[in-house]
Amino acid sequence: MNERSPKRGFAARPANPESWIKASAAPASRGADANQYTARLTIDVTPELRARIKIAAFKNGDTVADMLRELLREHFPPTEGNTP
Repeated sequence: MNERSPKRGFAARPANPESWIKASAAPASRGADANQYTARLTIDVTPELRARIKIAAFKNGDTVADMLRELLREHFPPTEGNTP
């Protein structure tokens, strides 16, 4: 009756840490150019605006991130001397 359950705990360490670490470095499956995005942009929006953005992306068959990237590309086109 007093034996512990053989189940792993919630925060148990993986059996093979090397494979676990390498698995997180797998390439993203979103698209061929997903690796070029190296910076994260965080903005604060109201829950209502967030919902409208998510609905618009869903209706277009896009992700929110892809839709916002395209919007930013259109609004801020590359300028001469400003491209990496």
